[in-house]
Amino acid sequence: MVSILLVEDDLEIARICRDHLLRQGIAVTWASTGKEGWEDFNQGSFDLVLVDLMLPEMDGFQLCKNIRLNSDIPLLIISAKLEDEAKIKGLDLGADDYITKPFSLAELMARINSHLRRYQRYQGIEPQSSEIKFNDGLVINGEQRLVYVYEKEILLTSKEFAMLQLFIQHPNRTFSKSELYEHVWGEVEGMGNNTINVHIKSLRTKLGEQMKEPKWIETIWGTGYRFIGEKME
Repeated sequence: MVSILLVEDDLEIARICRDHLLRQGIAVTWASTGKEGWEDFNQGSFDLVLVDLMLPEMDGFQLCKNIRLNSDIPLLIISAKLEDEAKIKGLDLGADDYITKPFSLAELMARINSHLRRYQRYQGIEPQSSEIKFNDGLVINGEQRLVYVYEKEILLTSKEFAMLQLFIQHPNRTFSKSELYEHVWGEVEGMGNNTINVHIKSLRTKLGEQMKEPKWIETIWGTGYRFIGEKME
């Protein structure tokens, strides 16, 4: 059964969309805030996500960014925003389509079915092992959430693992502290928040890495951090 995550704070629109999708035999998880949607996304398994832009706690733009960093599933924006700038920003953040309110249920289903067919057509073309090996003995098993350095298991907290997984999914991309906090914690970073520094230091210590001679996580001074580990063939 197809499963869709619907993130919409307008109760009436959410109810109409949810009921229609259910009648089509589609399982629907509904979230009314961006933060709730991000939590649901991390806890569930979905084939497609519908996201409104104007959401409380975490707006649709940030939610789209977080989802796309973590997954390639179809991501459709539904919003009353008509400005081209909003559409372009949403698409640049990784959304696959943009549906402007008000829309018909027939149009919604046509867009959903089109993106599901396209995604299913290309899904699994390049199957990847859940175990990824890097230089200097680092091995990560994403499916079992295990990390090893020279065959010794490294015990990470859920936040440390989520941060490391984000890094390896986007090698050589520099993440600012605020981006890491928003993606891993699902919240906007407060002023003076030292959480990222603490977790990066802990992660490096557990991996046995020296900040001055990084093998995997490099500090980009004044900007953030990036993963520089070389994947083994």
